[in-house]
Parts: sequence; C-alpha cells; structure tokens
Amino acid sequence: MKLNIAVLAGDGIGPEVIQQALKVLNAIAEKYDHTFLYQTELVGGIAIDTYGDPLPEKTLEICKKADAVLFGAIGDPKFDNNPNSKIRPEQGLLKLRKELDLFANIRPITTYTPLIHKSNLKEKVIKGVDFIIYRELTGGIYFGEKTLSEDGNSATDTCTYTSAEIDRITHMAFAAAKNRRKKLTLVDKANVLETSRLWRKRVQEIKKLYPTVKLDFLYVDNAAMQLILNPKQFDVILTENMFGDILSDEASVISGSIGLLASASIGNKSALFEPIHGSYRQAKGKNIANPLAAVLSAAMLLDHFGLFYEAETIKNAVEKSIELNICTPDLNEINHFSTSSVGNFIRDFVLDNDNTFYNKHNIDLGQSTII
Repeated sequence: MKLNIAVLAGDGIGPEVIQQALKVLNAIAEKYDHTFLYQTELVGGIAIDTYGDPLPEKTLEICKKADAVLFGAIGDPKFDNNPNSKIRPEQGLLKLRKELDLFANIRPITTYTPLIHKSNLKEKVIKGVDFIIYRELTGGIYFGEKTLSEDGNSATDTCTYTSAEIDRITHMAFAAAKNRRKKLTLVDKANVLETSRLWRKRVQEIKKLYPTVKLDFLYVDNAAMQLILNPKQFDVILTENMFGDILSDEASVISGSIGLLASASIGNKSALFEPIHGSYRQAKGKNIANPLAAVLSAAMLLDHFGLFYEAETIKNAVEKSIELNICTPDLNEINHFSTSSVGNFIRDFVLDNDNTFYNKHNIDLGQSTII
C-alpha cells in the first residue's frame, strides 16, 4: 500500500516522539513492502514563532491532500502564561479538526500487566481494563459562539449540537461496540442540558439499528466517579466534546502513564493520529520522553487503512518493550532507556521479531538488547 502522510511534529517533545513513530513506520514499510511518503510542516507554537499563525495555510493544504496526518504535540508556557495572548498554539489544532471535519476522537484505554503497579489505582480495580472513548470533536461549547460584555464582567460560551453531528459519531460508536463486547455507555447531563437531551433522543433512536448492543446512560459527574471506582464496567463510551475531553484525560491515569495513550481523530475524508500527552516542554531535548503513545498512534493509523496485521506487529513490539522494561524514566525510574533507544528497540523488533535474541545482561545494564 502507498500512503501519503502529513507529519506535524509540533512543539516540545513532539518532534522527538514523532521521530520514533516514523522509525517504526519505516520498519513496517520495509518488512511488508509498503510505501509511506512523508511531508513535514509546522503547527502550533513553532508555527506562530515562524509564521505568526498556529496553522499556516500551506500546512493546512498539505493535510487536506494527505491520506492521513501524524501529529506530535502543541503548546508552550509562554502562551499559557499570557492570558491576553490573541493567538495560541491550541487554535491550530482546533482549526485543523474543523477544516478536516475530524468529528470523532477515538481513545483506547487499556492496561499492561507489567505496569499495573505504576497506576495510582489498585490492581483489582484496573487489571483487565479495556475500553474505548468516542468523543464528538467538532461541535459543542468549544466551537459555539463566544461573547464578552463591554465591561468585561460577563462572558458567554454557547453549546450547540445538531442531530447530524450526533448521528454520525453515534453510528461509529455502535459499530465499534458491536465488534467488541457489545455495550455502549452514553455520557451526558440530560437532567440539566437541552443538548444532552437531544443526544439521548438520537442515540436511543439509532440503537434500534444495533439490537445486539446493550445501551446504558450515565450523567457525566457519575461517569467521572465510575471511571475510578469500576473502570472495567466500560466497553465503549460515547460522549460530547467537552465531557469527552475531560473524561479521556481522567481515564489516562488508569494505565499508569499518559505516555502510553494514543488517539485517532476521524472524519469522512481525513484522519489524524496523535499521542495525547501534550508538549511536555520540561523534557524537550533531554531524550527522556516516552515515545510509546506516538508509536501506538502510528499503529492506529495502520489499523485505519486496514493494515491490521502490520498494526498488530507494532502493538506486539510495544508490549515486548514493556515486558522487558525497555522504557523511558516515567515507566522505568532506575534503569531507564532513552527515547531514541526505545524507538530503536521497537523498530528492530518489528524488523526481526521471529529471530530476535535478547542479552539479559545488557538489558539489566540498560544497553542494547537486540543481537
């Protein structure tokens, strides 16, 4: 298969982790005879510094023409600490989602047995957790009308949803549940919000087309508690934009490190894949950032194009790196590996997983593991 991939590494650790994802994609291309072509452009804070725009027009055009976008991270404290800044890195990502009509954000949440001790939650609570959050991405309060009174003492953010916006992601979520454990949970605030009542109405109507899937409902405040109390109850969670933003970040702590979590943002014509960890400026240039979320985002990209075996190869390599504790400092505090070393291991495992030998002594020393 031939794929044209727009690479937007962004800010902070984005370029470092994306470099590892590209290593792994290139290994997949070599092993399975695919062709992946990359076009690299700027987005976020670095694009503001260079062009005065968090999403330059040429970046947007490359993304529109590409088969997929591989995205790193955006953000910089110099913008975060200036509430009067009119231009912010995050505006670039929001605009990109809107321009590409990436209406469904998909975040898998899973646990790895060797890392359960890294989570703040008890083993009996999180062992075996495996669910997906489907978050509507282009509607709701983030994109609604915003007003500020002339005296600056009153502000309004409008939350708006249409049936069409709700229906398209609902079908995706039900289809996913049908192929998993056949349970979908709609998270809303239908006791208070009119938009949530519309969500319930549409989801209940669409449920008739998926008779094998069990549907239940949780108010968002209860859902936030249940994610901590009993996350194993969930299979597919469906929710609107702001609720999904908050809940998916909350769910990220279950696995033990936000550096493990990948995501996909899907539209009818475009798709974007990114780690959820943010720019983590404190680690920039130190070669300590966890690249696994970026690598797993690349696996989601392959899944999206039907390259299921290739995606599984990457997932197996990631699991092997975790099993052998070939991890960055967030997961291996004492005998850790660098960002690039973890990327090299996963690349090499992809290329030669059937005939790979491990030098246990070198593993213990935090050195090269593949002979």
